[in-house]
Amino acid sequence: MAKCTHQGCGKEFSLDNNVDNACQFHSGAPVFHEGLKGWSCCKKRVDDFDAFLEIPGCTFGKHSLEKPEVKETTPKQPTVATKVENGIETYGNKPAPTVAPITETPAETKEKEVQKEEEQEDDESIPVKVGTTCRRRGCGVTFVDEATSRGPESICHYHPGAPIFHEGSKGWSCCSRKVLEFDEFLKIKGCKERQGHLFVGSKKEGQEEQLVDCRMDWYQTQTNVIISIFAKNKEDTQVKFTSRAIDIDIKMKDNQRYKKHLPLFHLIDCEGSKFNALSTKVEINLKKTNGISWAALEPTKDVKTWTTFGVTGTGGTVGSKEIHYSGDSPLHLKD
Repeated sequence: MAKCTHQGCGKEFSLDNNVDNACQFHSGAPVFHEGLKGWSCCKKRVDDFDAFLEIPGCTFGKHSLEKPEVKETTPKQPTVATKVENGIETYGNKPAPTVAPITETPAETKEKEVQKEEEQEDDESIPVKVGTTCRRRGCGVTFVDEATSRGPESICHYHPGAPIFHEGSKGWSCCSRKVLEFDEFLKIKGCKERQGHLFVGSKKEGQEEQLVDCRMDWYQTQTNVIISIFAKNKEDTQVKFTSRAIDIDIKMKDNQRYKKHLPLFHLIDCEGSKFNALSTKVEINLKKTNGISWAALEPTKDVKTWTTFGVTGTGGTVGSKEIHYSGDSPLHLKD
């Protein structure tokens, strides 16, 4: 397996199965200005370094093995921090020669929370999805299997400190190495070592898994049905496709979970269907087996309206003037 070098992706992939839109990445450069962090290719800005690393890519394409040739974007006339107090940066127009390096954590309480999580140990009774990345900063190891990734030889090298960006140099508060390029900063090997990685963390005492409901919308084109399930703080997302139904399983933080078996109004092409787990939602793209317009998302005998687009087309297709029921639709299936 090869590892994608696109910024914001970093997933392992097979060279024989590198298809279009398999990779979600950032085509631009990282932007750090007045405490805010983001990418030059999209508008989202955050003040926390971990949140910056989790900004979903805004570009889709094939995975790549080429080294990205982008540099950090800085403003032409940047202001500099003249005071740092309790993790809060105060900016002025003149540089202060005695200013200490600026840590990227916005508050001391946030840093304590990060360190507390990094000191956790995995509950090995919790299964891990292949490809899951270790949560500790600077590690970057992905889960392969129980023997390899949770065995006695699974050593985690990580940074217990905070990222530091100061006068163009980049590094960590816990070690002395500093670099100029952001890509090289991400490659700085962790200075602390411990046995075992942190893929899923530990179960919270006294807290059972809670099934929750999420808002769902859908729309259709002549060739596809697109479903949006609005869910934040996702830890793992699985969607299984069959010709007449899909099974959705979304695991979220705080032991929350959304599960749904969704029978479909019409047949779909499983191989042509796919899903994307974005920052605020899961988008499921179902490939229709024909151009028939769906009257509903799920099978129903109570059809009162029919969705069509435009005014042209043959009977029953998207764009038609007439309702036409397809004989292989679940609408006609008998119990």
